[in-house]
Amino acid sequence: MQVNKRDIVISILLSIVTCGIYMLYWHYCIARDVNEVTDHREDTSAGMVLLLSIVTCGIYKFYWLYRTGTKLDETFSKCGRQNQNRGILFLLLSIFGMDLLVFSIVQSEINDLTPYGNIQINI
Repeated sequence: MQVNKRDIVISILLSIVTCGIYMLYWHYCIARDVNEVTDHREDTSAGMVLLLSIVTCGIYKFYWLYRTGTKLDETFSKCGRQNQNRGILFLLLSIFGMDLLVFSIVQSEINDLTPYGNIQINI
């Protein structure tokens, strides 16, 4: 599996210009990439994360963002970095409607993690 290093500014602009349609695709890509980078390949697939988030009107997304934060914390601690309670941060930001900010932070974390594993980076 190949994890792409995405430009956050372009992703934000595309999300705004397409009235959130690109953000759904970005959500899918982030879900797929987080499972790959954090070595949780058996977790809920990216397609199922997106589907459950839509079907539950965003409630599943809160759980998924919290879980994503804990997976990233776990992975960063393995790399020797400090635990920052990302799960709580992502959950609170999302509850207050700042999903674009949360996706940007998660994408930044994915971009930071890609050199640590056996992951090819495409720019």
